[in-house]
Parts: sequence; structure tokens; C-alpha cells
Amino acid sequence: MIENIQVAKDISKHLLQINAIKLNPKNPFTWASGIKSPIYCDNRLILSEVNVRKYVTEKFCELIDNKFSDVEIIAGVATGAIGIGMLIANQLNKPFIYVRANKKSHGRKNSIEGKFNPNEKVLVIEDLVSTGMSSLNAYDTLIDGGLNVLGMVSIFTYGFDDAISNFEKRNISYYSLSSYTYLLESALKSNYINKNEINFLSQWRKDPKNWK
Repeated sequence: MIENIQVAKDISKHLLQINAIKLNPKNPFTWASGIKSPIYCDNRLILSEVNVRKYVTEKFCELIDNKFSDVEIIAGVATGAIGIGMLIANQLNKPFIYVRANKKSHGRKNSIEGKFNPNEKVLVIEDLVSTGMSSLNAYDTLIDGGLNVLGMVSIFTYGFDDAISNFEKRNISYYSLSSYTYLLESALKSNYINKNEINFLSQWRKDPKNWK
């Protein structure tokens, strides 16, 4: 769910300005889920851009103060959300932990890294939500670890129907600063893509699993 439309538009513009959006329909990217995608969003580039990362951190904190004011600990999903999650935790003066995609195979074999107490109220930070599977895995890991998960927030979401449905079925409170819809809108206005390309990209989003 998008909480602030102006923020969604601004972040989309920032992503385009820092070249975080890669468009390659002739040689599509392959995601970890196996989905072939003509577009790739690299939110890690935000961390290298001082003004953009400050803006994103600020808007995350405003959203959290508004929707999750009772949060006690911030959790980033490895690896993409570790950097931004730490910035948010620092700004809010909260402890930070992160969730591994897979349990560590050596040492203490942790799934969750950092210090926390049972039943602490935690908010999950994601850099990007596509199919939503990594987010749900992180959610389950934190629940299994004895934490009270308040919800999730992300920088960007593709807004796939399956991901939305899965979050709703699990009754997970979820917000994103920006989304694919606002990205396409900004890309068209800035002449990053033309009308033919926006139609093409809109069609891909409707059925990404079967796109060719």
C-alpha cells in the first residue's frame, strides 16, 4: 500500500536520476524466482547517493512514526535492506537486527543476526518486493524467533497480485514508499521510456511468470 503519493513520485524520479532502473527487453534479467524481467531495479545504488539516501531514510521514518510508532526494533532483510535498515534504526534510535535468507551453516548457525528479546515489537525493512517470497520467509523467521512482527515496509514494490494476496492472507500490514505504477509514470514524463515501451512494461507486470 502506498501511503504518500507525492513521496512515491519523488522516489521514482530519484531512482531514474541515479540510474537504478535498468531496462533491457531484448535480453531480460532473470530473478532468483526464475521470472524473466525486462526491467531491473537496483536500490543498492541509493546507498551511494548521499542526498537520495537521506531522503529515503527520512520518508521511511515518517511512515514508521505514522503507522508503527510502537516499534521497538528494526529488522532488515539480507542483503539488500541491511544498509537502509541500519540508517533507519540509527535515525529512530532503535536497535537493529537482520534476517538471513538461509540459516548460517557454521558458527552459531543463526537465522537472525543481532541482539533481541522475546516478544519485542519488530518492523521488517525490505529494499524491494517482487514476488514477496523473501519477505514472507523473513516474516516467518522472525516469528519463529519469538518476535512480535508489526508489519513490513519497502522502498519499492512491483505490486504483483500474488504478493498482495499473500500478504493479505497472512494479515501482514505492508506499506511501500513507491511502486511500479509510479515508476512508469515518472519514466514516461522524463522521456526515459516512450508510450510503446510503457504499454509493453504494463503488459509484463500483469503476468510476469508467463511473459516471453
